[in-house]
Amino acid sequence: MFKATAYIVGPQDGPGAALAEMARHLGFEAVLAYAGAAVAEQQLARTPLIYFLFAAVNDVTSLKMHADALRFGPSRRLRLSPLIYFSESPSLDGIRACAAMGFDDVVTLPFSRDRVMGRLARQVGQSITYCESRDYFGPDRRTAGGGPVRRFDLIRSFTEGTTVTRDDARAA
Repeated sequence: MFKATAYIVGPQDGPGAALAEMARHLGFEAVLAYAGAAVAEQQLARTPLIYFLFAAVNDVTSLKMHADALRFGPSRRLRLSPLIYFSESPSLDGIRACAAMGFDDVVTLPFSRDRVMGRLARQVGQSITYCESRDYFGPDRRTAGGGPVRRFDLIRSFTEGTTVTRDDARAA
């Protein structure tokens, strides 16, 4: 169903194994354990769209190093990939932490097939506004820290990957 790759970020047992199994049942073309941005960049040649699915962890801030490596890394194509966190026991602080790290979505229980498919499908085929500031890169939430903010619109597709359709830095 999803002509994309799903990288599972986080523990590969427990929640990570369950998330990988769910991604396979959703029909991702490839489901792989996240092994760094360089490997993911190579995968873009095979599947132009990559989802980073983050497995539930006890402390969501422990995922910051992975989120930062993707959001602030040198590969613009990876920077614009959807980051989705799957929370088994959501808290307002955890959801806020994900938003501050630039996650595109937080999916909470129940992880039914239809619900997850709908949430993942929102990331494709529609315009999404992102913003970039000194300490934030991700969906535009209008709280992206102080200082200058660059906003741009993007559209993701399974065949083309991510295309930037408007960039206010280029318009100036």
